[in-house]
Amino acid sequence: MAHFETLTDFIRQTEAQFRIFDMGRCISKLSPDSFRQMEVGQVPYQKPFLHQAWIAVLMWNPKQANENVVWFLKLPLDEQGFLVQAARDDFLNRLLQNLSNSMGKGPLDQPADATEYRDALKDNPFSFTPDQEKMAAFHATATLTTRQPASSFYDTACHYFQGESDLNDWSTLGYQGIADYVIRCQEDTGKTGNEVKLAAIFNQLPDTPLEAVSTFLEHIQPGAALGQSILQKLNTVVAEEKVSANQIGALLRAISQCPETDEKITALTAVLNSTYGTEAEVIAALASRCWASLQYPVLLKLFLEKLAINQTGQECFNRVMADLMFIPTLRALTLQQFRSPDRSDALSKAIGGMFGDGFL
Repeated sequence: MAHFETLTDFIRQTEAQFRIFDMGRCISKLSPDSFRQMEVGQVPYQKPFLHQAWIAVLMWNPKQANENVVWFLKLPLDEQGFLVQAARDDFLNRLLQNLSNSMGKGPLDQPADATEYRDALKDNPFSFTPDQEKMAAFHATATLTTRQPASSFYDTACHYFQGESDLNDWSTLGYQGIADYVIRCQEDTGKTGNEVKLAAIFNQLPDTPLEAVSTFLEHIQPGAALGQSILQKLNTVVAEEKVSANQIGALLRAISQCPETDEKITALTAVLNSTYGTEAEVIAALASRCWASLQYPVLLKLFLEKLAINQTGQECFNRVMADLMFIPTLRALTLQQFRSPDRSDALSKAIGGMFGDGFL
């Protein structure tokens, strides 16, 4: 059986077209060269989530792009955020063994077909299945990447979000259609494109389609007009304090990929200073999706103070901090805040509950 040092090396020898995506906090592209650097331990994994690297590998034949193969992988990281080499090697050995068994020979003796590649992760402990929401978003991303048509639900979504049907008649919308519409905002950027239409109608959407759209927006970087619409909606509902914490969390996810402007930081500050600031759904959205914004020390300080008095208690504090401190830039900034003499008694108590009183 052939030996490969990395998963990237193995994929490249298949001669298939491929893309690698991070699947942790949001769906984002990873260049093969960057991923290989992470594989061999030259650099830590860029976007760790829950102490693991969550990966999707999409492979296809350009002449048969609809016959694509997708592998969803989760690989453990060490305390410094580097891929655990032994786990990566174990995964790769299992993969090659499964391919060898299905073909009756080493995988380089002849190209495997799509079915054999799909079955290659059978019983592999490093594979995972994304939840419904992320699977819909990835399917939309995959069809866009391979230049395939969107799902059969796409046309209905287009009519709805382009204002061609009653906004209260959202029950006919398919979840996959909403995902397709949002993800394809990345290609339809003209005056009549998806993003322009969505920006115009965003603040008029009923709660259910608004929240659905918002959760898919975390996987793209909204343009200026759409970003402004999201900010306007977030500021309005936070000021009125009449919507659910779930909707605030969804809007935070929608705004997470927008540039880190003063206007955005001001909006996030307003969220934390509102009655929503200690809600578990809001805390989770800020920590898992808006983590880049938390690199602003003033916002991070406020976030930590609100996290310390969150409505779920010490367990929530411990879980959120264990994840955030795995991000190298946030770890150093967080430790500075933890040692600040200006921290509140509540934050000091929460830190003691996490590390033990000896830390302080």
